[in-house]
Amino acid sequence: MSVFAAAIDNLFADPNIARDATYIADGGAPQLIRVVTRRADEVTGFGDAQLWSETTRIDLRVAEVPAPRLGDRIEIAGEAFLIQGEPVRDRERLVWTVNLRPA
Repeated sequence: MSVFAAAIDNLFADPNIARDATYIADGGAPQLIRVVTRRADEVTGFGDAQLWSETTRIDLRVAEVPAPRLGDRIEIAGEAFLIQGEPVRDRERLVWTVNLRPA
């Protein structure tokens, strides 16, 4: 295991940073995972306008969710979300960042 992988495992194990969630692949069985949530607002340019929107982004460990896909479901603290857009992996290929929308 690399130093980076060990650091990621420690971050996802920390109860102050990560939380429990349930991942359900489209047509698959529920799987308990750990996620790091980021509920940041996003400002997007559209022509001369600036559009503000609430976003829900989370990080998933590749070790737990090797291939997240559009439409897969994630439940966090009783709230259900669907993955939207393409998941993006980090440089070390250890963490997926996914955008969510309410289910």
